Amino acid sequence: MTSSAHAIPAPASCDLAVVGGGIIGLAVARELIARHPGASVCVLEREGEIGTHQTAHNSGVIHAGVYYPPGSLKARLCVEGARELYDYCEQRGIAVDRCGKLIIATDSPQLARLEELGRRGRANGVAGLRRIDAAEIERLEPHARGIAALHSPDTGIADFQAVAGAYAQDVLDAGGAVATGHEITEVVPHRRALRLVHNQGATEAGHAVFCAGAWADRLAVKAGADSDPRIVPFRGAYLRLKPERGHLVRSLIYPVPDPSLPFLGVHLTKRISGDVLIGPTALLAGARDAYRLRTIRPADLRETLAWPGTWRMLARWWRTGVTELGHAALRSALVRAAARYVPELRARDVEPSFAGVRAQALGRDGRLVDDFVFSATERALHVRNAPSPAATSSLAIARHVADEAEKAFGLGARRTGV
Repeated sequence: MTSSAHAIPAPASCDLAVVGGGIIGLAVARELIARHPGASVCVLEREGEIGTHQTAHNSGVIHAGVYYPPGSLKARLCVEGARELYDYCEQRGIAVDRCGKLIIATDSPQLARLEELGRRGRANGVAGLRRIDAAEIERLEPHARGIAALHSPDTGIADFQAVAGAYAQDVLDAGGAVATGHEITEVVPHRRALRLVHNQGATEAGHAVFCAGAWADRLAVKAGADSDPRIVPFRGAYLRLKPERGHLVRSLIYPVPDPSLPFLGVHLTKRISGDVLIGPTALLAGARDAYRLRTIRPADLRETLAWPGTWRMLARWWRTGVTELGHAALRSALVRAAARYVPELRARDVEPSFAGVRAQALGRDGRLVDDFVFSATERALHVRNAPSPAATSSLAIARHVADEAEKAFGLGARRTGV
């Protein structure tokens, strides 16, 4: 649906407000209006269009659920969410491709980690996951090399902006409202309502769910929540294979990740558009919307540098930081990292592509938070961290968030299908 359809004034009042018009906020609004068809539901988005931040600036991968500890919430939501998302895209006519993924080990020390990933994936119920040898790697990806790999045929790609647009249309079709250009500046609880002051006036909501991504911590604090964890932005830039070299990658090629970090490392990703991405980098950013490297917002930078967790994180991960600086500064360094899996790659084969900003929740103790974090304040529930694979899991996450909201607000669910 077009963004102009959202350029409407927010209602003066509603029963349930969702703050944030990214893929998670829209999925939550869709779920809430399905459960409570008699309630008035409004989405308030700060930007002029929906899904402009993390929803629009990512690789578009539908993850299968390989990486996450068995029995964890992330594992369950990813496997359930991926299955539902494929069905949803097919029903709505949204482009999707189960192109598959290889997680490639290039040396023997990585084999134990590869084995553990296989164990996790099988325990999580990832369909078709199997370990393959060097010959099978070359059969699936003729230009890739490694000593062993996990093949996940159920991993795919989609256009998440189109998915977000479809979610928004579902909300509108069910009688809800989606209002863009409404940046929340104050959150004021009253006895019977929550006053959401925004740049267009104010909306009185019976209850609100905040799915504000990079701005989640600020709005939670405005509502009276603790400042921990803080959102610290990481800028991830991608390169793109030139069209004549796109044949080097058929699907998705990933490294064996460092289990101590919430990042998956430099990978090669086919997109729905046909482009092939290399990246991303992971560089501490000077703004929460630093899609350009030179973008620095003093308030964002001050908050990052004033947070004790930032310095504790840097002290622990400085070696990783130096590597990432090299990847960000030198195109050849990023290409070399990818060439461990596709040796034919050369710096002349690539050109700059887009950048995204990951809203990374960082604890006061310097811990990179890789799990869901919620804060409850008067009449409000704040989704402080909805970790990757949030877009993959958006429908399943929406159910979980709606469950949490109903418990926090004392609402009885009346479930219907959307």
